[in-house]
Formats: sequence, structure tokens, C-alpha cells
Amino acid sequence: MLVDLAKDRPDGLAGDVCIIGAGCAGITLARSLLRAGRSVVLLESGGIDFEADAAALNQGENVGEPYYELEHARLRFFGGTTAIWGGRCAELDPIDFEKRSWVPHSGWPIGKSDLDPYYRRARETLDLPADAAKAETLVADGVPLPPVDPDKLTMPLWQFDERFSRFTFKSCRDLIDHPACQVVLHATVREIVAHADGKTVTGLAVRGPDGREVTAKAKTYIVAAGGIETPRIMLASQSVMPNGIGNAHDQVGRYFMEHPHARGGRIVGDRAWDLLQAFGRKHEIDGRRVAALLTPSEAEQERQGLLNTSLTIAGRRPADGSESFGIMAYQKLKHDMAPTQFGRTLWMRTKQATHFILKYSEPLRPWLLHRMGVLDIALVVRAEQAPNPDSRVLLDSETDALGMPRARLDWQMTELDVTSVAGLVSTIGEEFARTGYGKVEPADWLNHPENGWKTDSLISSHPIGGFHHMGTTRMGGDPKTSVTDSYCRVHGIDNLYVAGSSVFPTSGWANPTLSIIALSLRLADHIAAKG
Repeated sequence: MLVDLAKDRPDGLAGDVCIIGAGCAGITLARSLLRAGRSVVLLESGGIDFEADAAALNQGENVGEPYYELEHARLRFFGGTTAIWGGRCAELDPIDFEKRSWVPHSGWPIGKSDLDPYYRRARETLDLPADAAKAETLVADGVPLPPVDPDKLTMPLWQFDERFSRFTFKSCRDLIDHPACQVVLHATVREIVAHADGKTVTGLAVRGPDGREVTAKAKTYIVAAGGIETPRIMLASQSVMPNGIGNAHDQVGRYFMEHPHARGGRIVGDRAWDLLQAFGRKHEIDGRRVAALLTPSEAEQERQGLLNTSLTIAGRRPADGSESFGIMAYQKLKHDMAPTQFGRTLWMRTKQATHFILKYSEPLRPWLLHRMGVLDIALVVRAEQAPNPDSRVLLDSETDALGMPRARLDWQMTELDVTSVAGLVSTIGEEFARTGYGKVEPADWLNHPENGWKTDSLISSHPIGGFHHMGTTRMGGDPKTSVTDSYCRVHGIDNLYVAGSSVFPTSGWANPTLSIIALSLRLADHIAAKG
């Protein structure tokens, strides 16, 4: 059943489970719980497609590291930011779950083995093979991956979900048509209302676009609104708990993490063709696209005290250069065009056309441009960020059109973020020199970690980070240092859970979507088992 608070006037909303947010976490949870026989209310603050008024509710202030405008940093409509997701899929590594003595605040309350069966189910959800693709398969196919020492470097692969519209409204008719599911659009949660004793949630105060309020009631409540909006809602829920629900120890909103992007340096030598052939293009394994990258091995991370950061190799304009006219035109078009269904489809068709062209032109095009001195063979960093309690989402004194305090993002990074990239680049330099793959010239900023992180507009179409908002309601065993427990339940509140990458205690290098789906499947099983 579909309810739209922009035009419908229900007296109330009720179900076994109420989910806040219809992104990939909320949709995955809804489907799993419906299969388990639960009735579901799925609340979405936006509509079916992009709307300027709904997007304006995302506005907020950046007061820390330079970041994307918060209005554009996530999408507020059914399907959420997965509507413009690039499809990169990878699992977190075992070390990402471990407490690392050299990484303050690291360690999950679960291990990789706890998620493995759910990763397999998440892969099924995305029509991916059951097991992750391996670099050895590429080598067997003749791809010239460098023969690096596996005790120092690893070469994992991204896999890609080819169906970019998987979580959009048109792809979710099963939820709309399900007799036990209410999908509620234009439903903004103003407050999670707690019982006077603070031990349970009794309902949600939900507002439509005109400010009219309706109450949503359930046995179980799940906040699946993303790494910025989830803490914003929790912090703003103050009628019973003055500091916000679940925030008795001032942990909600802390540990905000991204996957920051940067230029790690460049490679000089006569193996440019092989490097571009190996890393600068996508490959196919059994008809599926994959792409290779480089990370420090677990042993090397421990030896040097590095984060599990990553980079890949591609043709890029030099650091002191300027972007080509074609790329600037594409970027302007992408920035100026609203992410409506039409705009997203045009963007995706452009990407698909580009992929088709690149399939037959790479690595020849960047190799020729490199030979002409136009492109460097660049190290393109996609890093793990160290968890930092001073990096946080806060509430602003200004409110939005529905009376909700706006978010204020204070993104903070540490020297470990920089030294980890420097260590990875140094190790690649040693291994490439040993194997004859060229000389690595590190970027100058890596020599000055005290000066902080340095972004580069020429290194990526998303030069600051991956729009991955993680860590702000982190999992842990101690309520004094975390917000949720090992099953994503908010500490001290019996029927309130959180889903999404905001529960990640650490981020690893892997894009978060596959892990979000796996954790959502695990949470759904847990709730269903409780009866």
C-alpha cells in the first residue's frame, strides 16, 4: 500500500516494524521482514523522485574539513543515494573488524565470519557471484598485474552491480503491492518518542510537507536514514532525553568517517602500458566487470602501523595542470542538472556510453596522452579514514521548513590518515622498483602529515570523497564509547535499532553498500527471530 503525506491524511500508521528511510538498508530490511511474516511501515522523507523542497531539508553547515554541500551530499527520495550509485561492490577485510593496536578506537563487536553468510546473501541480492573475484583470475587471463610480494601488497578487485535502478521506486513494486507493507512518502520523522523511563520507543512523530503531524506506532523501530540524517534525528529527539535518544554518553554523531580521495603521486618509467592495462581499465570475469586496486597486506599494515587504505593507477592530468574542456563540460552538466529520474538516466546513459568507448579505447587513449606529456600515470587514492571521536555530526541552531534542527558537519582527519597513504605509496615504490614496473614519485603533501589531507580536483570526478557517511552510530560493547550493540540495537533501548553504514566502527577501503545490505539482512534475521 502506498501512502503519500503530501495528499493523504491517515489518522495514524501502524505495523510490527517501522523503518525510517527507504534507501538500500531500509528496502532490504522491509523485504526480509515481510518474508518473515512481519508487517512493515517504511517511511521516506522524500517522494518518488527528486524534489527541490525535499532536498532543501538536507541543507546544513560544514565547519570542519572542506566537504561537499550537505544539500547535495545525499539524496532524499525513495531509493536514496543508491539512485546515483556507481555499483562498486567489495567486502570488508577480516582485519577491518579487528582491534588494531596502531589504530585508536578500532575493533568491531563482530568478526568477518559473522557477516560471511550475509555477504553471500547480499551478493545474491545484487545478482553477483557468490564469491569475490580474485586477482589470480585476471593474471591467468593475461592481465599484466605486477608480481608484487603478497606479504607486502594485496590486489583486491571491485565488482560492479550493473543494475543502477535496483532500489528506485519502479523496481520496488513488490513492496507497494504487498498487503502487509505501507510505504509512506513525504514522511519526515521529527522525533523518535521514548517512554518516560527511556527504555523503549513508544512512537514516531512524523510530519508531512505541510507540517501536519501523524504518529507511527510499531513494536520495533529501525533508523536507516544514513550517516548524517540518522544521528540528526536521534540528537533532535529530546522530549524525554535532553541530549537526544541513545545519547546518554555523548556518542551519537561522533566518529564520522568518509573514504577520502587524493593524489598519491605518479609512476615514471617504460611500463605505462602494462600499468594502464592492469589498473586503468575494467576487466571482465565470466561476463562481469571488475577493477583492480592496491592495498597494504595485513602484515604490512601491522609492520608500518597503517590503515587499510587503497589506491589504483590511472591516467590523470598532472597536479599542476588543468582539466580538459570535455571533462569540465561533463562535470558542469552533472553539477547543474538536478538528480531527477530524467537527469539520473541521462547521467547513467552517458556513463554506459563512456564505458563502451573505454572498453575499446583503453588503455590506448591514456597511454598516447601520457606519451604526449598530457597525462601522468597517477596514484589515485581511496583511503580508509581512522575513527576519530572529534569528527562528528552536530545539530545547528537553525531549523528546516519542518522544524527539525539542521545538521552541522565537523569532519576531522588525523595524521594517521596521511601517514597511512604515505606508507602504502612507499611500499608500492619498493615493490615496483623490485619488479621493474617503474619509479614511484610520492606526492609532496605526503611528506608533511602535520599539514593534513590534501584533495585534488584533477584526480577524481568526486575529488573529496566517495559520499560514504560512516561511523556516527557505531557498534560496540561499551555504551560509553558506542551507540549500538553487536546487533545494531541502540544501547539501553529495547526496541530501537539502526541500520546502515553509520554503525561501522571502522571503514576499511571497501565501498559500503555491500556491507550495508549484509548487515541489514543480519538485522532482519535477528528481529524476526525475536518474535
